[in-house]
Amino acid sequence: MCWYGDADAFYRYSGVNHQPLPWNAALQSVRAQVEQQCSCTFNSVLANLYRDGLDSMGCHADDEKELGLNPVIASLSLGDERLFKLHHKKRKETLDIVLGHGDLLVMAGALQHHWRHSVPKTRKPKTPRINLTFRNILAA
Repeated sequence: MCWYGDADAFYRYSGVNHQPLPWNAALQSVRAQVEQQCSCTFNSVLANLYRDGLDSMGCHADDEKELGLNPVIASLSLGDERLFKLHHKKRKETLDIVLGHGDLLVMAGALQHHWRHSVPKTRKPKTPRINLTFRNILAA
């Protein structure tokens, strides 16, 4: 896990404070392309490496106060495909989305209020995947 962003894009989640590493040229280039696709701006990115099918992300919502009321989060998948699951917070409803190399998933509006999401473990053979989730951290 790595956190990159503008100097003031501090982020706290899972009880840990994250101070951003400075943007590098490759991430700045990807950010510009994602911003163009989403028609919005981002001041930070969380990079997660999934080494194989045993690396996973537990069920959660990106609802920290630093993200604002209805955050836009753009999730770019690079590498092997993985299952992304949405779980409704009140109804026993799930939505499965297979994200492949180059797929851009945009979560926006009230999604974080009503849904949680995860990347579950799998026993299927998987090669590495990097996920970049671009966000805009609000000033404190």
